[in-house]
Amino acid sequence: MKYQAQLTPWIVYQVESESLRNPINRFRRRNDADAYIKALQNTKPQCNFTVAFDSESFARPAKAVEPALA
Repeated sequence: MKYQAQLTPWIVYQVESESLRNPINRFRRRNDADAYIKALQNTKPQCNFTVAFDSESFARPAKAVEPALA
């Protein structure tokens, strides 16, 4: 994952259906994401929004298996 994604782990999604979520914006702090949702709901009251923490941005990449020396 890119370094920028690690800096901004909170994502605001627009929920279209149970299986379809469109990412809108990323934030460094949960409070900023919640405030952004409040602003979005004032401008688009018919849409649903949610905040999620992107835990994949902090997942460590799997180490490559080194071949055994014989």
